[in-house]
Amino acid sequence: MIRVRLRIIGHPVQGVFFRAYVLERAQDRRLTGWVANEADGTVSVVLEGPKNQVTDLVDSCSSGPSTAQVEKVEVTEEPYTGEFVDFTIRY
Repeated sequence: MIRVRLRIIGHPVQGVFFRAYVLERAQDRRLTGWVANEADGTVSVVLEGPKNQVTDLVDSCSSGPSTAQVEKVEVTEEPYTGEFVDFTIRY
């Protein structure tokens, strides 16, 4: 099990259903964590789960929904905590 934190940068990545896109794919993969819009226009994601499932979703975030224009995905590995019971959108 692993944990990663993502910072998704692009214009736009907010207002294009990016959070819903990540939520659906995280739930399909049975990952836990959260996704949120940030004040600086980026999207933050914390994912926990099996390495192959997490890696697959990280790859999906490089493109995002068809209306998004992702320029960069910053990935930071963090210690796995198991603190989440599901995957949610934070507001």
